[in-house]
Amino acid sequence: MAGGVKKPVNIFKLKNLDEPKEVFNWRLWFAVLSFGLLGAARGVDEGLINGALKSKNFQDSINYASYSTVEQANIKANISSMVQIGSVGGALIIGRIWATRILCLLWILGIAIFMGSNGNLSLVYFGRFVAGLGVGQSPVVGPVYIAEIAPASIRGFCVCTFTGFVYLGIVLAYFTNYGCQLHLAETQARWMVPTSLHIIFAGLIFLLTFFQYESPRFLVKTGKSDKALHVMSRLRHLPPDHDYVRHEINAITLSHHEEMEASKGAGWLGILKETFTVRSNLYRVGLTLGAQVMGQWSGAGSITIYAPDLFELLGLTGTKESLLVTAVFGIVKLVAAIVCALFLVDFIGRKRSLLLGIACQAISMIYIAAFLSATPELGNEEGYVIPANSGKLRASRGAIVMIYLSGIGWALGWNSMQYLLSSEIFCLRLRAFCSSLAMCLHFANQYGSARAVPDMLLPVREGGISGQGTFWFFSAVTILGGVWVWFFVPETASRSLESMDRLFSLPWWQIGRYGNREAEVLDEAERVGGEKEGEMMSRSGSRVEEEKGMAYEAERRV
Repeated sequence: MAGGVKKPVNIFKLKNLDEPKEVFNWRLWFAVLSFGLLGAARGVDEGLINGALKSKNFQDSINYASYSTVEQANIKANISSMVQIGSVGGALIIGRIWATRILCLLWILGIAIFMGSNGNLSLVYFGRFVAGLGVGQSPVVGPVYIAEIAPASIRGFCVCTFTGFVYLGIVLAYFTNYGCQLHLAETQARWMVPTSLHIIFAGLIFLLTFFQYESPRFLVKTGKSDKALHVMSRLRHLPPDHDYVRHEINAITLSHHEEMEASKGAGWLGILKETFTVRSNLYRVGLTLGAQVMGQWSGAGSITIYAPDLFELLGLTGTKESLLVTAVFGIVKLVAAIVCALFLVDFIGRKRSLLLGIACQAISMIYIAAFLSATPELGNEEGYVIPANSGKLRASRGAIVMIYLSGIGWALGWNSMQYLLSSEIFCLRLRAFCSSLAMCLHFANQYGSARAVPDMLLPVREGGISGQGTFWFFSAVTILGGVWVWFFVPETASRSLESMDRLFSLPWWQIGRYGNREAEVLDEAERVGGEKEGEMMSRSGSRVEEEKGMAYEAERRV
């Protein structure tokens, strides 16, 4: 390391990796902010759509009242989940800066079609699908770009800003719905004004991309090493010849060359073969698949989308009241996401934070399931109201608090880790493809969950499994997810992206428990080997100088 490098003090790091203080500069934070905003794409959509579905004007425009209860549940599920269907395809579009611009344009186009549908249910579905093609790229581009530019010691914090903006979008959407419910008459403006948040965020993100640099790792991958060095120098606020910048670029270049050598520079067929036939890569694909399945079917994501309906299911009456409580729910999740980003993922580590979040979710889901089992009238008897001043009413308020606790658990756990895992654990050559694959799985599972929940909540006599059955299902998945994380997910905090392979050097059944310990042993061996090599080179250099001196002295005497 170059002389004069100061050791920054940062209480948010799990380990201090001796990065120069200049690394933590405004260009880094501006880039993190710009691409973190992509999280709002998901948050705004999840927070707004239920408000539109509850608008009487929107319901009248699609003749919602003319359908049966089961058909209404299907329409609600289709409209809510159509973005996820489009997102499965959108997640396949791989890139960084240009991918962001394309996703913003698709996002705006889809929302414009949705707002201009004029009650045509087919256009409503199509507009939501096109918007999904844009929204689906956001959790691929955002976390991957941030992970590739962030210093290792705060990479978890930086990537979690994406999650934070998911919740910021949710909060803004919830409060916009609540404000319009209070102050706007039941006209088109009642649901169109909140929906315009989509266009505002998409336009802002589109403009910000013109002030950003391409990812240095992406530039190395595309053969632009000189430009990668220049961009890394700008992002790190250090000269191009600084040891820290040179070391980072050299590590990225060497890692990429090793990957290309191992794959003989093969194209897409080689990437597919390397992903699914190399045992350690296949294990990583399994981790991302497991994270998406366990996370999405744990129920917390569905609670975000259908929060007003679920608060009413738990005994809260009145549309305004349910929207207000939903808005507060969004704030709770936003605060939890900030706490997770600042104090957990880089301080106590990814795995511990994830297990803590899963524990909060499990407690809340079990309580809600038990409450609904003890009060089977809720959701099964139309118009049933919990008697005032009864024990059931107090238990109902407890269930509402547990919805908040589930949101905290989701923010601390699955909702952060599903992005972190896919953006960190893959090598540079496979990162874009595998992150895209992970997000396809993400949206496919989110579609399945969002599509299924309205039908699951229906009474048994109408083909559902009722509220209590739904939450017992969520409880079982959450507990299963905790066991899976304990045994199979390794700790990735404070490790450079180029050294992730060391976590997967053990047999698959040992990686989750002992992978990080083995990686640290390999790190130490490399460090000691490097010191010995340097010492040998130094001794060799001294010996050469000594021999030169002796030869010079002999020549002088002659």
